[in-house]
Amino acid sequence: MSGEAVRSVGIWIRVSTEDQAKGESPEHHEKRARAYCEAKGWHVAEVYHLEGTSGKTVMGHPEAARMLVDIRRGTISALVFSKLARLARNTKELLEFAEIFRTCSADLVSLQEAIDTSTPAGRLFFTMIAAMAQWEREEIADRVSASVAIRAKLGKSTGGAAPYGYRWVDKKLEPDPEEAPVRVLMHELFAEHGKIKRVARILTERGYRTRKGAAFTDSTIARLLEDPTAKGLHRVNYTRTDDNRKAWVRKPEEEWLYHPVPAIISEELWERCASRQRNTAPGRGAVHLFAGFAYCACGTKMYVWTHSPKYICAGCRNKMPIDDLEEVFRAQLTQFLISPDEVAAHTEAASEAVKSKEGLVASAESELRKIAAESDKLYQLYLAASLTKEDFGRLHRPLAARRSQLEDELPRLQADLAVLRIGIVSREAALSDARDLASRWGAMPFPERRQIVETITDRIVIGKGEVEITLLYSPSRNDGGKATHALSCGVDISGLF
Repeated sequence: MSGEAVRSVGIWIRVSTEDQAKGESPEHHEKRARAYCEAKGWHVAEVYHLEGTSGKTVMGHPEAARMLVDIRRGTISALVFSKLARLARNTKELLEFAEIFRTCSADLVSLQEAIDTSTPAGRLFFTMIAAMAQWEREEIADRVSASVAIRAKLGKSTGGAAPYGYRWVDKKLEPDPEEAPVRVLMHELFAEHGKIKRVARILTERGYRTRKGAAFTDSTIARLLEDPTAKGLHRVNYTRTDDNRKAWVRKPEEEWLYHPVPAIISEELWERCASRQRNTAPGRGAVHLFAGFAYCACGTKMYVWTHSPKYICAGCRNKMPIDDLEEVFRAQLTQFLISPDEVAAHTEAASEAVKSKEGLVASAESELRKIAAESDKLYQLYLAASLTKEDFGRLHRPLAARRSQLEDELPRLQADLAVLRIGIVSREAALSDARDLASRWGAMPFPERRQIVETITDRIVIGKGEVEITLLYSPSRNDGGKATHALSCGVDISGLF
């Protein structure tokens, strides 16, 4: 006993938050360990506190690092803890601790399991119990996973972050006033353009970012377009963790569950986007500058056939040489962009559109304030017994309905206003760059020229005697974000075929 009397040991205290809630205080575990050490005649040199720390991984914890330093320095020669699961639940880390202690000629002492790793039997038992601790943790994970499906069926929250465009309020999903308009815009842009990459580029150019401040990626937009939450159905219990690939995989569709939430877009818009997304197969990208934008006057799309130098209509065999169409586009686009009259018309139309949208936003906000005041007045009359319950309900219902309509409309108006304001800045930048477009066009790489075509072109109609170019966001008219202006080149091109 004399040798053991001078032995310096450490006490390890790790009690999870859940255990503390059950009454297992850190003080209780420390008192138990100190009593044991006193009975053995050991000197408690250090106490390591990890209260509220998960046992999944503890090796990187500052207190664990301090303990290992003390072991290596010989400050302590053993570590005492109440039970094995209190040291760590991860088998790998438990065995790593055991190996470090063995190398340093130190021991691990678990009071509940009566383990002392200084003996061969203790080391064997330690390995067996460590495996059981890992098994216990996996059993808990399985029980938690099973409870997710049950909670989902009961309509209760299953945890996790709210989908983009929504937020958790009192354990219920509600539209986020800042994110919802962006998600609405995302669907509207995809419905208009049908290309995820273009939607990502437009959102980035307009300054919109994800919840974490990053630019929207193709995969993020594809996932959000496919998520039915925006149309009012929140999908739960549809993924699980694949332990082999360390990734999320989808469960069979029969296990998916849906709960109604406030919609931020119409079901028609969602279905239109979902349909376009399903029908959009990944391709190798455009090979020709006006692929997808060139139409014959008969209404059929025109493409460049293999080994052909011309855009050809498969219906009426109308043709247009590739180089000639590009020259017509360059000349007419440059003339349009740098024309003082067109620029002035652009600026005036954009300003009028912003003023109009600002007026709508202000009107909606004013109307909401009036409704709030009127509702408060009715409520005060009801409290003063000047209105019966039935009269209050009859007068308040139309106000509540109108307020609900305005609260749905205002975020859309604000999003439209933001789009217009950002669009003006982008348009002005484009106009300033347009002055040297003619001189730079031939030297620009194909991807850059194609990007210009995708950004500003609605369609190019090729007739027997003229080419008509229709641009997006031109000043001639305003139809909700897709204003167009027809540019007819007025060139006799019949001799080119």
